[in-house]
Amino acid sequence: MAEEGGAPVVVPPAAVPDLPTGPVTKGRTPRGARFAGAAEAAEERSGQRGEAADVAARRETADTIATLTRLRAEGRTGEAHALLAEVAHWPADRFPLLAAELQHAGLRADWATLMWEAASLPADRLVAAADALVAAGRGADGEQVLRQGVARPAGEIGTAVLGLVAEGRRREVSALLDAYVRVRTPEEAARSAEPNPQTLVPLLLAAARGVSDERHWDLVHALRVAGFSA
Repeated sequence: MAEEGGAPVVVPPAAVPDLPTGPVTKGRTPRGARFAGAAEAAEERSGQRGEAADVAARRETADTIATLTRLRAEGRTGEAHALLAEVAHWPADRFPLLAAELQHAGLRADWATLMWEAASLPADRLVAAADALVAAGRGADGEQVLRQGVARPAGEIGTAVLGLVAEGRRREVSALLDAYVRVRTPEEAARSAEPNPQTLVPLLLAAARGVSDERHWDLVHALRVAGFSA
């Protein structure tokens, strides 16, 4: 993986052209006296479920870290790594808690391993994990997850982006390609257009333009050398 100068991964607000989005379905809001208090009751139940889920997440995290600490103490490295690989597939909103608790337990190396494992997640989950870390004030960790995640082969990046485009996932497309064109060479970025140049070339160029004019023109040149119209 070619990585440049540690430049921060910044997702521009309009880094990609408009993507198709599906219709938004809105539910009906109960009205009238017989529904008085229904919304408040529903909101209260939702809050209670959220609190219960949070408690369960903290308990599961604590149990997992206790197990990991025991495995490390017993020298069972392979089992510890397998556990981290499993944890990498937890919901994205668990990552900030995992980071805090692992570091609190003195398992910083295991947090680094967990981020590396998370880098192999499908593109949408990769971006979700990075977003959750950034939202929790762990921007450096979020950037690292994305940087490691775009180390995958160029063709795989292109295919992943096409999948996100098909789902109308503009936010994920923007984040993934912004990281990609920052840390990979223009030649590597150009190769990722192979699965569908008509769709991917404009997206790659938009992401490169969001980084700098120089990166944009370097990618234009690389695309032309690779035989793609830019």
